[in-house]
Amino acid sequence: MLIATDAVLAMRCPECGKMDVHYFSRFAFPKGKAVSINCSCGATKMEVIKNRSSYLLKLACMVCESGHLLEIPGKSLWSGEVTRLSCLETDLVVGNIGPVSKISEMMMNNGQELENFFDEFGYDSYFHNSKIMFEVLNRLHEIACAGGLFCQCGNYKIEVDIFSDRLELHCKNCDSINIVYAETEEDLSVIQQVESIELARHGFKCLDSLANVGKLKKTRRKRNET
Repeated sequence: MLIATDAVLAMRCPECGKMDVHYFSRFAFPKGKAVSINCSCGATKMEVIKNRSSYLLKLACMVCESGHLLEIPGKSLWSGEVTRLSCLETDLVVGNIGPVSKISEMMMNNGQELENFFDEFGYDSYFHNSKIMFEVLNRLHEIACAGGLFCQCGNYKIEVDIFSDRLELHCKNCDSINIVYAETEEDLSVIQQVESIELARHGFKCLDSLANVGKLKKTRRKRNET
């Protein structure tokens, strides 16, 4: 069993309204001592106190403009899944804690500040071409919002895995996969010219497979290595 040791917090500031992301390591919280997580404007977003097997989170809520005290079990916080932080008055989600890949996917799906997210974690050096990746993600978000991202099995909730040179679209219902490349101007041009992306039921294909047969083979090798 793989136990996660780090995550990120994505949460808007109740003072300035900016969406910031913060590195969240389980080793950064000494038992019984409060640790503050602050916005870049200086306002405190959250205080964290680690107990024996759980974490007490004191949130500054931008929805009801008051503070909330949440207790999150450690096994949930470090499970590798996303933990949603909600306003206790309205039940609206005010923040999320989870792995980088899943939080970035949620930010993309919600149309939030992906560019700031990339800057925060130094993804300029991770992506083969960060500018192209950002533009491809934005275009994918537009397609999804218009209802144009779906699988032949009828599923519209498509997961997105982000790699250094491509996106892998995955349907959990039938396990189909579609590759969208994001390294070159040609890759950007391809996704800009389509209005919808349909995953093949139980299938594997590329958005531009006819033009990039060599890339398809390369990606299959990479998937075997990851």
